[in-house]
Amino acid sequence: MSVSSASATDKGLRRSTNEDSVSVREDLGLFVVADGMGGHAAGEVASRAAVEGIVAFVEATQTMSPDQTWPIPFDLEQSVNANRLRAGFRMGNRRLASQIGSSSELRGMATTAVAVLIDGGTGTLAHVGDSRAYRLRDGQLDRLTRDHSWVEEQIRVGALSEAAARQHPWRNIVTRALSGSEDLEVDTQEIVLQAGDRLLLCSDGVFTVLDDDQISEVLRRKTDLDQLCGALIQGANDGGGPDNVTAIVLEINAV
Repeated sequence: MSVSSASATDKGLRRSTNEDSVSVREDLGLFVVADGMGGHAAGEVASRAAVEGIVAFVEATQTMSPDQTWPIPFDLEQSVNANRLRAGFRMGNRRLASQIGSSSELRGMATTAVAVLIDGGTGTLAHVGDSRAYRLRDGQLDRLTRDHSWVEEQIRVGALSEAAARQHPWRNIVTRALSGSEDLEVDTQEIVLQAGDRLLLCSDGVFTVLDDDQISEVLRRKTDLDQLCGALIQGANDGGGPDNVTAIVLEINAV
């Protein structure tokens, strides 16, 4: 497997701080975006703690097998890499809990996160909250994750359309996040990769401004990945940039 990557992040036009965090580790095949919540410095602390926990666990378990001792019960119905990401998210969550316990000013902080771990021709996705993963294949854009959010739940039951959800005043309310609680639930899935695939990991600062057609148009451009990331950031800011804007674009060169 050969993969190229680029990332970009911006605080947006209406934010004084950037509460997003990002990690690009081509050496591990690991890519992570987290979007912190809590205001002031707390959101930044939350997203950074989550990303650091995920990266640290994946880095420490490159040769881990199911018969070894895991920090959480090993799920035999999932792959080793899915278990690694799930445990990494739990480690990040524990880091949040530790920091919240040491500082009353950080109480109430939380973060969403999305990560992909690429191993050969397989990508393992994990996410909590409304940070997203997309795949562009043969010019077709597919959203690979489903938001843990109030508006997404309303869309699923037919109470809201996609267009209405984008404008709804409760569109930023997430129903699941890394917050230091003990009952964190992480969604994971395996995706088969093909040469030429482009993957996008992003915070909601991208897709609350740019719709799927606009994201697809950018990802289809025949240009380098840095320019694609820059175009997504610029597009979000041109649309008002109400939130932090973070994107990682990956291109699968060979599998």
